Amino acid sequence: MCGIVGILGNKPVAQRLIDGLKRLEYRGYDSAGIATLESGLLHVCRAQGKLVALQSAFDSSPIIGNLGIGHTRWATHGVPSEVNAHPHVSSKVAVVHNGIIENYAHLKEALIKKGHAFVSQTDTEVVTHTITDYLNQGLSPFDAFKASLKDFHGAYALAILIKDTPDTLFVARRGSPLVVGFGDGETYIGSDALVLAPWTKQLCYLEEGDYAILTPEKAMFYNEYGQSVDRPIKTISINADAVTKGGYDHFMLKEIFEQPTAVKETVESLIDPVSERLKLPVDVDWNAITKITMVACGTSYFSTAVAKYWFEMIAKLPVEVDIASEFRYRESPLPKGGAALFISQSGETIDTLEAMKQAKEMDQTTIVVVNVPESSMDRLADYSFHTKAGPEIGVASTKAFTCQLAVLATLCLDAAIKRGVLSDVEAKEYAQQLLNLPNEIYGILQKESDYQQVAETLKPARDALYLGRGTSFPIAMEGALKLKEISYIHAEGYAAGEMKHGPIALIDQLMPVIVLAPFDKWMVKTLSNLQEVIARGGIAICFTDRIGREHIQKDQIPTQIVEMPMTHLMTAPILYAVPMQLLSYYTALLRGTDVDQPRNLAKSVTVE
Repeated sequence: MCGIVGILGNKPVAQRLIDGLKRLEYRGYDSAGIATLESGLLHVCRAQGKLVALQSAFDSSPIIGNLGIGHTRWATHGVPSEVNAHPHVSSKVAVVHNGIIENYAHLKEALIKKGHAFVSQTDTEVVTHTITDYLNQGLSPFDAFKASLKDFHGAYALAILIKDTPDTLFVARRGSPLVVGFGDGETYIGSDALVLAPWTKQLCYLEEGDYAILTPEKAMFYNEYGQSVDRPIKTISINADAVTKGGYDHFMLKEIFEQPTAVKETVESLIDPVSERLKLPVDVDWNAITKITMVACGTSYFSTAVAKYWFEMIAKLPVEVDIASEFRYRESPLPKGGAALFISQSGETIDTLEAMKQAKEMDQTTIVVVNVPESSMDRLADYSFHTKAGPEIGVASTKAFTCQLAVLATLCLDAAIKRGVLSDVEAKEYAQQLLNLPNEIYGILQKESDYQQVAETLKPARDALYLGRGTSFPIAMEGALKLKEISYIHAEGYAAGEMKHGPIALIDQLMPVIVLAPFDKWMVKTLSNLQEVIARGGIAICFTDRIGREHIQKDQIPTQIVEMPMTHLMTAPILYAVPMQLLSYYTALLRGTDVDQPRNLAKSVTVE
């Protein structure tokens, strides 16, 4: 979950490293640091806290050099502190690391017996001392680097400076992503393409188990068996402006308001807006698939939970959904002829990636929905579909989620058409609904004052409940996740019909209850559950449409109403997700929390 950057340059790199880390801060912001190598000397600058602290430390005591590495940390082993911040340095070596060295305790014990003195609580420091130990034994820098990699168990992306090798950077990747960029007399490394966007578009991705020796002029790649290999250089186009707030107060708000454009580009990459026919980039044989197992983490998991309803109700294809970290260890038997569909914004989420490898071993057809082309999952899948959300910097996912839903809805439509369970007229109606999504989202975004009013109700709350049925149930869970992620209000999403089986005991006069009730076959029952909340003194807030409002007013239900547009089975969860995002945003704003960088979280989860 940490972020790594490195530059082998022809001019000073320290400030550029810090600038690069600012583009990676969404990956972790507990502490940060940089190290440079100049005239055989290692120079280090580190600070606890966000990048502003590192910038201040550097301004007070600058370091020099045309070769350097940087790191922004999400703490795993060891509390956030300057001493635990990367880079970790010995007299000969400086290291930055993303991942976990699982056998660090065993390595550390052996190194201490050899006289090595450790100063941090991190697992990463064993990398520094292991390489140093091999150097002390007389191995060359390259041989010491290679030998050390065989000692490390776990996941890592590593960037290493060795004092006696000027103009050289050693890098390795196992389980955590790393990309190399090529410029004019300079070479760069980063945890993702986004950090390198202002410097170069010529990128090369390390494959699993790869390591490399980099200089300003060239890169030499080796596979996990030590064989010299060529890795293709690809031109990747990323708009560097995507990492600026563009006049908005927060990245999250900017990304919420980018959704009409992001969803439009996503849908129109899969459905021709003129003919209203599908134009998928790959042809999945849905008739050969007996069952779909959908696997993801966090917000992406909720997109699979919505898609389960779509695929089973519309395409008549059975679906099981699972959280990746549970799926991996449950040893679930997967059926012959089954497909496994994986969803990840980054395409690097470690639990999802490992689950995907497991599914491939079980002869499942693998399908991925990712936002990052050339990510590990994108390259590994049998079939890959890309969301067009663009870079998402805010830790709480917004536009990536709605774009995932748009892709899954289109895949469901494709499956239903190929399986012959939709007529041409019905298929065209579904396509029209999806093509009209951007306009509907735009309309929802114009009602900010409604969401601000509800946020005032939520501001003093300690707890909140979200209720929904059908496709609104996963959106209730997603809404609750958003609220607790950035406002720190404890919130839970429930299937509305489950309230009387326990959670109703929590309702009192201090408990806000957000009810999602679009006009569908579940609406009347959902409104009955709303009545149960009010009967017990809960603070009821209902997101519904014109028909729902008429029902509430007819029955004189005392609830705060936020009116939504009339929707369709396939578009309702996408549209209802947007006000849940704005509700959490405005509540967090009122409570004074850090919207873009909430405590204890990071954007990309690349460690278990």
